[in-house]
Amino acid sequence: MYYTDDSLLPENMPPLMITGAPYGPVWMPEDCTPENKLPVTWEEQTQAAVDCFNAGATILHIHVRDPKTGHISKNFKEYSEQIARLREAVPKMILQIGGSISFAPEPGEKAEFGSYDARHKLCEIEPKPDQITVSCGTTLYDHTAINRLDDAWAGTRYTNPAMAAAMSNLVADATPEFYLENIKRCVQHGIQPYFALAHIHALELVERLIRRGYYKGPVNGFFSMGVGGACGVNPFDMMELVRRTPQGSNFTYQSTFRHTYPVSMMMIALGQHTRAGIEDNLWGPKKGERFSTRQMIEKQVKMAELIGRPIATAAQTRAMLKIGVTYKTTEETLSNLGLPPNREDGNAGFHVHVTDGKLPSKRMVGSDGHMVAVE
Repeated sequence: MYYTDDSLLPENMPPLMITGAPYGPVWMPEDCTPENKLPVTWEEQTQAAVDCFNAGATILHIHVRDPKTGHISKNFKEYSEQIARLREAVPKMILQIGGSISFAPEPGEKAEFGSYDARHKLCEIEPKPDQITVSCGTTLYDHTAINRLDDAWAGTRYTNPAMAAAMSNLVADATPEFYLENIKRCVQHGIQPYFALAHIHALELVERLIRRGYYKGPVNGFFSMGVGGACGVNPFDMMELVRRTPQGSNFTYQSTFRHTYPVSMMMIALGQHTRAGIEDNLWGPKKGERFSTRQMIEKQVKMAELIGRPIATAAQTRAMLKIGVTYKTTEETLSNLGLPPNREDGNAGFHVHVTDGKLPSKRMVGSDGHMVAVE
């Protein structure tokens, strides 16, 4: 991102897009207190979406829980049925499926993402979601490295040393064999890939795959931070992510546990986007105080209000993310991102896109090129 002198004034910031993440795939019901409001029944899972939308979130990050077992479901028929319920309950929200499926271990099991084949099958769900998160680059995700067991994990199964060890060895398996195929299948099914990145080198992977023609479309995603092996909680590392993201992209910054609050404050002030929910955190800002996803979203809304930054409406969110848009060429994709073109043979030095010398007129556009609708 490139900041001009007036970029930090609230009237010049993009409206804040908040992603609600209320489904908590790492948790079982016994890990949560009534204050957390972990949704288990189909009615609760649907109401959680309504609560997120009413609190100010316009993107819903979805995992599907089997009410009969309390576990995250691996039955794709249940995913289809739940997406249908959500389409009816929150028709304006962006529905985004978590592409990991679930990494929560049982005692004696490894913590791991779903298989490549299982993750690919998410692209075949009908009715289809708007987005699926696509991890790019295999990364260690040690959830215990930064967050203390007697603080962040207090009152959960993960205070058990064996369970903590399983989470400390979690690896997000996402080689090129996975993410190139997953991106292709998303596009084939009319679903926008939402890039799930761990650090700056994963962002580099995305630019390279775009330059080589593997993806032609808008670039939206999130940085999954606050764990060992990925970007941690050092603000200087986060600032490098902000600095390097393309001008024409949209990125959300997600941390873990109580680090969520200072990281969200920082990113809201910088014109970036945020995520809130019990998938990432069980707590309020103060140690020992359990929060619901709705309370966490409301905190972020208040943070934005303190500096006068508007909260995105559903229509503005859909327009900014350019849902349904694809590009015809690699050069068109690079141009829309504000990245320089691919180098042609003999073209030395730093270069820009060839134009006719005329500046295009300035306009605010939606996902279909029309003026943004305001609710």
